[in-house]
Order: sequence, then structure tokens, then C-alpha cells
Amino acid sequence: MNKAFLAYNSARLREAALLLVEEISAPDVTTVWTLSGALTPAGLGTSCLVPLMQAGWVDWLISTGANLYHDLHYVLDLPPRMGHPNLDDRELKEQGLVRIYDILLRYDVLLSTDAFVRSVVEEQIQGHGKPLSTPELHAALGKAAAKERQRRGVSNPGILETAVNLDIPIFCPAPGDSSIGMNIAALSLPGKALVIDPTADVNLAASIVWEAKQKGGKSAVIILGGGAPKNFALQTEPYLQEILGLKESGHDFMIQITDARPDTGGLSGATPSEAVSWGKIDPLELFNTVVVYLDITVALPLLTSYLLAKAKPREQKRLMSRRQKLVKDLKDAVSIQT
Repeated sequence: MNKAFLAYNSARLREAALLLVEEISAPDVTTVWTLSGALTPAGLGTSCLVPLMQAGWVDWLISTGANLYHDLHYVLDLPPRMGHPNLDDRELKEQGLVRIYDILLRYDVLLSTDAFVRSVVEEQIQGHGKPLSTPELHAALGKAAAKERQRRGVSNPGILETAVNLDIPIFCPAPGDSSIGMNIAALSLPGKALVIDPTADVNLAASIVWEAKQKGGKSAVIILGGGAPKNFALQTEPYLQEILGLKESGHDFMIQITDARPDTGGLSGATPSEAVSWGKIDPLELFNTVVVYLDITVALPLLTSYLLAKAKPREQKRLMSRRQKLVKDLKDAVSIQT
């Protein structure tokens, strides 16, 4: 590895792999992974992300709602099928198929998954009736997914179930922008309202970073794609510094895998150097950042394989069960500051 892949984006992928193994894998680093784009329909959930979670390399997750919705297809034994990007979409619609580039799903897969989501949401409404953070909602979906997977005899757990088993909080910064959000909205029309509390998400995310740094550790952000998950992860530092007035200096590590460009505004907010100006990245740690301009479906399997082969598993930080204490500690810090 040290004597090959020395130029262009193979070199950036090499830098990212070495940064993961040599620095970010340290026990005192709290690591968030962000997911955007069609990663779970492409099979990267069960093949890459679940093994990374099980090995302790994922302390918390931020995802689009779509990735979590499509994660459920696998545990319901309704996985996507391979297709082709040049198929006639008018014919696909007539055949009851939907297309995600070269991935095909039967329309009834969506209907079955919708019914599953609504059943879980209805249980939450009847059992609690209080506003939920998105990690709490996703934990409910994960618990139900585990039961359904076992009932159907499906072998491998998905992201949501694995997160429940390992106490990993999963955030969705735009919960209305997915089929999960649409099913919640549909239930609200006849008066079955489940309220999602975005303020709980913002405070919990920031408290995770705050604890990591206050205990003398470091914070790492691994960004797959961009979008709202990327910004939600990085905004934790401006929230701590700018809004709450706490003394902090930014995340210590950042790896982003993307095919977007900064000069057209499509890199979802910032390169690492630009993020320094916002306080998102510690300026003294800018050398610990890498942007790999590469297809995620190519880069993530390579990084996963290298990390699992070269680094020892880490102990789980189990942040989800400690969420109330984390937020209380942040609240106490703000109280002392003011």
C-alpha cells in the first residue's frame, strides 16, 4: 500500500485508507458516517456498512431517509434486482417495476415496505404519543425489522437492526424527504400523528461530539456523498461554538468520498479547507482530511476490506442508551458558560 497508488484519486483513496487504519481507528476517536445517494439499494448496507458497524468502526450514523427505507427491503425478503440504465421506463411502469439507475424494484415491494413502516409508526403512536427524535424512531424500526427478519428466515441483518443491537444512534436530518416520512404523514391525515422533534436530533448530535472532545478524545466524520447528512454532521461544531458559545475548535478528521465539484456549488457545502472557515474542521488538523473524488460503490468496498483486514475491532461506544446523559452534560456545559 505504501509503495503503490501514489497519484490522482488512487492516491487519495490510499490516504483515506491509511488515515482510517492509523488514526481514526484509535479507541478515543468517536466516528460518524454519513450516507447519501442510493447506497442500500446498491447492496452496500449489508455488505459494507453492517460489517463496519459490527467491528466498532461506526459510533453514530447520519443518513437520508431513503437509504433507511430501502434497507428494510432486505429484511422483508424483498431485495432489489439488477437491471440496466437503458431500459424503457414506460415499459417498466407498465410491468410494475421502478428503477434506480440500474437497480429494479417491484412496485409491490414499495407497498409492502410502506405497510411495514406504517405498522411500526402506529405502534409508536399508541405506545407513547410523544415527540420522537429520529434515532428513537429508527430504533423502533430496527427492533421491528429484527422480528420480521427472523420470522421470514432472512439470514443477514440490515443497518437499522444492527444499530439497535449495537446501541448506535441513526439520525435523519430531513425525515420528511423519504417514504418513511411520507408514511408518517399519511397516518397524520386521519389524526394518527407522530411528531418528529428536530431539536432533539440537533442537541443529541452536538452532545456526542462534545463528550468526545471533553474526554480528551477526537471526532471523525466519514462522508459518503454529501447533502443534508454531510452538513448535519459538520454543523455540530458551529452549533457548539457559534450558537452555544462553548470553547471548541472543530472536528479532527474528515474523509469524504464524492463525485461532486466545489466550483459549481455541488460539493454540498464545503471542502475540508472551506469548512475550516466555519469552525467545522479544526485548522490545526486540516492535514488529517481527505477528499476522494470517486464513485462510492467502488471506494467503499475497498476501504471496508482494507479496514477490516488491517485494524482490530473497537469496543462499541453505545451512545444510544446514553443519549439522555449526553444531552444533560451538554446542557450543564452551556449553563456554566452562561
